[in-house]
Amino acid sequence: MNNIKEIKNELLNERYFEIDHSSGLKIFVYPKENYSSSYAIFGTKYGSIDNCFKAGENGEYTEVPEGIAHFLEHKLFESEERDAFTRYAETGASANAYTSFDKTCYLFSCSGNFTASLEILLDFVTSPYFTPETVKKEQGIIGQEIKMTDDEPGWASLFTLLKAMYKTHPVSIDIAGTVQSIAEISAELLYECYNAFYNLNNMALAVAGNISVREVLTVADKILKPAKAQKIERKFEEEPKEVVSKYAEKHLSVSRPLFAIGYKEDVQGVRRTLKQSMESEIMLDIIAGRTSNVYEQMMDEGLINTTFNAEYFEGEGFGAHIFSGESENPDEVRKCIDAEISRLQTEGISADEFERIKKKHYGEFIMGFDDVDAVANYLIGDYFNGNGLFDGLEVLESITAEDINRRLREAIDVNNSSMSVIRRNKK
Repeated sequence: MNNIKEIKNELLNERYFEIDHSSGLKIFVYPKENYSSSYAIFGTKYGSIDNCFKAGENGEYTEVPEGIAHFLEHKLFESEERDAFTRYAETGASANAYTSFDKTCYLFSCSGNFTASLEILLDFVTSPYFTPETVKKEQGIIGQEIKMTDDEPGWASLFTLLKAMYKTHPVSIDIAGTVQSIAEISAELLYECYNAFYNLNNMALAVAGNISVREVLTVADKILKPAKAQKIERKFEEEPKEVVSKYAEKHLSVSRPLFAIGYKEDVQGVRRTLKQSMESEIMLDIIAGRTSNVYEQMMDEGLINTTFNAEYFEGEGFGAHIFSGESENPDEVRKCIDAEISRLQTEGISADEFERIKKKHYGEFIMGFDDVDAVANYLIGDYFNGNGLFDGLEVLESITAEDINRRLREAIDVNNSSMSVIRRNKK
């Protein structure tokens, strides 16, 4: 029996359906009439940081090689007969997948043949096929991918920073692992991780666009079999409050040095609330957003260019406010940002500036509902984080200037930061 609940937001005049499917899977359907395309994403709450866990009745923690979640994502597209991409070519859907720090998702977009494409998605993700021979072949393919990303400046900049900030938390480990770690992966280990994390009760399906609840449930009822819920426990070593090192650099083939500055937050082993995350996003915009004084100053002085970005980076057991971009003088950029943070912590953020940035975020939030790809991804991400799609609007309305000033004082310590710099290769 499927339990269907309609969720509405009168202010936005938007609605979607949340379904507890008889298989144990949580399904979200967001119909958008008069849209020509549809988008579906099928995800599991399982990412690169989940390297130590116990599932079900197993009393012992299992430690698995770094990069196994990403490896598993690659392998699921294969089958004993035809791979998923070959099948999608027949329906005309555009398919992809990704592994992040805390989830793995499989997705497609299409302008026709939706139900046939959804059948493929649900079928191949729930039909694992691993053999020693195919695992060995994939080790070579992903090994080459790892070597290529090691030389990708943006990727190198992020992970050089994370290694400088985090001592024990696996967030500092490349999502794909290392050539050495993936060499330890076997078909048996892949099945063990699959059975632990690809249980339908640990997964979610979100569909948005020119579709109906009936269409989605017809396919789900046909493909999905009931799964017994099981408890999953993840284990992380205690992460010190302090960064590992203040500075780290790497030399690659770049035309201009890249930098990333991270202010490590002491999150005490848990993840931030939705309110804390939204406060941080507003706070970062005030500190160094495109309309901020420090951004304009650094642009005028030629310290940064339009690649400059600020983001709140958080998950289970980690949190950091990160500023990144290109600069011939990263040290000076760091001094400017440190000085602006210290000034705002002392003087406080003005009510006028807060209201202006809050309105900007409110507008961006509302505009996001016009993008079916974004809506489906938000539904999955919000669900795995324990939130509803419309919760952000209510939380945003409740945030005050006092909240932002308190968050600024509590979450950022200019003396507990790291900077990574990717410099030009030495001649």
